[in-house]
Amino acid sequence: MSRSPVEPGSTVKERSLTAVSGGQVAVPAPDRLIHLQFRRFAGCPVCNLHLRSVVRRHQEIEAAGVCEVVVFHSPAEELLRHTADLPFAVIADPARRLYTEFGVERSFRALLRPRAWVPIVRAVLSGLREVARGREHLPSTSPNGGRLGLPADFLIAPDGRVLAAKYGEHVYDQWSVDELLELAARTSRTPRTNRTDPMAR
Repeated sequence: MSRSPVEPGSTVKERSLTAVSGGQVAVPAPDRLIHLQFRRFAGCPVCNLHLRSVVRRHQEIEAAGVCEVVVFHSPAEELLRHTADLPFAVIADPARRLYTEFGVERSFRALLRPRAWVPIVRAVLSGLREVARGREHLPSTSPNGGRLGLPADFLIAPDGRVLAAKYGEHVYDQWSVDELLELAARTSRTPRTNRTDPMAR
């Protein structure tokens, strides 16, 4: 898959995405920053480990004027089983159209980079604990789109400008919540906190 990077200064065209919950999500949002993050497959242990950190600090993220939109390359019906309790929009992209548009790749380095191995072990052990407690479900043994996806993050202004972008070099190479909040604070267009959610219920 060839990469056509979306870089800071690029403009994202307006579109309305359908969340797995059935709501519509405007990207870009008219009055907030959008953090568009690309994950891997439904139930991915490494993705779940990261998203739990996002859930824990979701109120901080919203207070910074940032709306989370998370994309997976799994079908909606499969994602619902794994993401129903997440407090932000989850988008199913099994045909990988958004992945292609934003230049988000698949690569063997997703799993082979040594820096990924410790997070992978942590994620698997944590995921097994959550499954045992009934809080998560095991992923499919043959996930749609495979297991070699790489993460990516984009911070998008209300006018569609890409303010920051990160293409992960391995499965756990993404912005932390602290990095996201710092990026949001840097932009001169950080919205006030009393904004409406662009996700229509």
